[in-house]
Amino acid sequence: MPQADADMSNGWAVAVRQRRKALLQRLLMGAACALVFSPLLGWTFGLVWVTGYFLIQLIDLIVFAPINTGRATRMPLGRSMAGGLMLVLNGTYFGSLSIPLWIVGGPMGGVCAAIMLSAGAIYSVINAPRSNLVMILTSLGQFLYLTATPFLMLMNGASTNFATAAGIAVGVFIAYCISTWQRMDRSRRSEIKARLDADRRRIEAERVMEGRSAFLAAVGHDLRTPISAILAGSAELEQGAADNTARAHAHLITDAGLMMKALLDDLLDHAKLEAGRMTVEDGDFNLRSLIAQTVRLWQGPARAKGLRLGIEGAAQMPAMVRGDAMRLRQILNNLISNAMKFTDQGTITLVLSAWQDETEGHAVLIEVRDTGPGMSAAQLSRLFTPFDQTAEGVSARHGGTGLGLTISRDLAQLMGGRLTARSTPGQGASFTLSVRFGRSNVVAQPVTALDPAARAVVARSLASTLTAQVAPPAESQVIDIQPVPAAQTEPEPATDDDEGRPLRVLVVDDHDINRRAIQLILQPLGCDVTTAADGMAALTACDAEVFDVIFMDVRMPELDGRETTRRIRSQGGPNAPTPVIAVTADTSAEDIAACMAAGMTYFVPKPITPATLLGAVTHVLSNEADATSPEHETEAA
Repeated sequence: MPQADADMSNGWAVAVRQRRKALLQRLLMGAACALVFSPLLGWTFGLVWVTGYFLIQLIDLIVFAPINTGRATRMPLGRSMAGGLMLVLNGTYFGSLSIPLWIVGGPMGGVCAAIMLSAGAIYSVINAPRSNLVMILTSLGQFLYLTATPFLMLMNGASTNFATAAGIAVGVFIAYCISTWQRMDRSRRSEIKARLDADRRRIEAERVMEGRSAFLAAVGHDLRTPISAILAGSAELEQGAADNTARAHAHLITDAGLMMKALLDDLLDHAKLEAGRMTVEDGDFNLRSLIAQTVRLWQGPARAKGLRLGIEGAAQMPAMVRGDAMRLRQILNNLISNAMKFTDQGTITLVLSAWQDETEGHAVLIEVRDTGPGMSAAQLSRLFTPFDQTAEGVSARHGGTGLGLTISRDLAQLMGGRLTARSTPGQGASFTLSVRFGRSNVVAQPVTALDPAARAVVARSLASTLTAQVAPPAESQVIDIQPVPAAQTEPEPATDDDEGRPLRVLVVDDHDINRRAIQLILQPLGCDVTTAADGMAALTACDAEVFDVIFMDVRMPELDGRETTRRIRSQGGPNAPTPVIAVTADTSAEDIAACMAAGMTYFVPKPITPATLLGAVTHVLSNEADATSPEHETEAA
């Protein structure tokens, strides 16, 4: 049972714990009274009285120890009776100072006693929440002494009228204390009830969000399969089209498939951000290289549209930094894509600046400027609103969900940065990303060029295939290739049997569409493709034949891709050293790390496109840098 729920059913424990919290106040109030009244009553009397008061507080702590320490909310009957006695004794002993004040000080002492008793009664009311029994027991002594005030006044020569007025005043005061406690109690109960309701609603909302996240993940995973088939099939249709009309139709299907993939990725990212499940990583990466690679990716589409894409201030940027390279690349891709979408002529420029901050990190500003039509103030105010389909909304006028900029802003905030926008109609727009990266102790390594042998592999793999890809790949499709020099790898000499033979590929996937999509991409290149519908069939195939590359679906029933890969590696068969490329829709850093830990060499994200598939083949066949390094895992995503 939650603490608040327990408190609703056991006000005694709540009031006792509140009195324990106010112990220091009681001690200070007792010491102050003894000090103030000692000149009137005598220092010896004051010392004896305050010693007795402190002793009562000590016994009070011992009696209520089970509740004060949280070990129990109820006590045995005997201990409860002792506790009630201590509550009465506490208030009665404190109020007992009023008697000597009347005796020694007369009417003036009585005034002091009335003030002291009123303060004690108010203290008892405030520090007895949720339990009228605790309030009555602790204030009983104060109320009795106050009730005696009119009689003490008569004994000291006051008139009947004054004594009657005092009696009425005492009655009003006691009634006020009781009604005040009742109002406070109702307020406390309402607050606790509201807190319980809020907790229940929060738990229900979290349950709904978890269910929606799971639903979106499942739907997203299932949708990637037909999208993969659409992209693979349209690429083959476009490549083999007999005339311009057929090629245009195939190109239209490709564009629609890429748009579906982009929308699906945006929706899943938006759902993750809403659910608070999006995380950022902290790893070393080359900032200059990442920016240069991202811009290089968009140079082709920019030239095709007649635009000039450039960078200013690259020399100011630090090389190696610590941060989340994948999220930064995603933001840059969204900003450049947005600028390309709205700019028909002119330039798109990345203006870079950086400086060291006081924490020995790097403060980085990346501004993406375009020469597009610009935006009005009304459009700027709704710029980061998802699904904005109003008349002035950007998504309504230019298509899309409007999620790209919203996701970029949220990712920037998640990284501890900020994304802002400035624009004037007719003068283009400017988006500025400000973010801080930590200092890296890793020395940047120069990127080496492909040696001739590796270039031949790349050429054979990509021949007449990438021409079908007009638009740049989305974020999850970017595969950065940085092969090591040929001097670092010593390939075994080819035998006569291997010379000229086709590339032997095993495709493992429980879904027939995915297997056929990969076959459709690889078979025109002359690859010998074998398929397996599950992990057990893959193990059987690996025992019967040696493969050059294995494509392994990660999510499969019974024996998943990771466990299948572990068995291939551990059994020491002919395919133990064969590169295994994971095919997965889960591209978070944790999922990638789990694939690498299982022995997988590389991965391609779903939906599969010819570019990503052949890029992965090129990667593993050209003996690139170790794909299990954190930096490479991030760049591959």
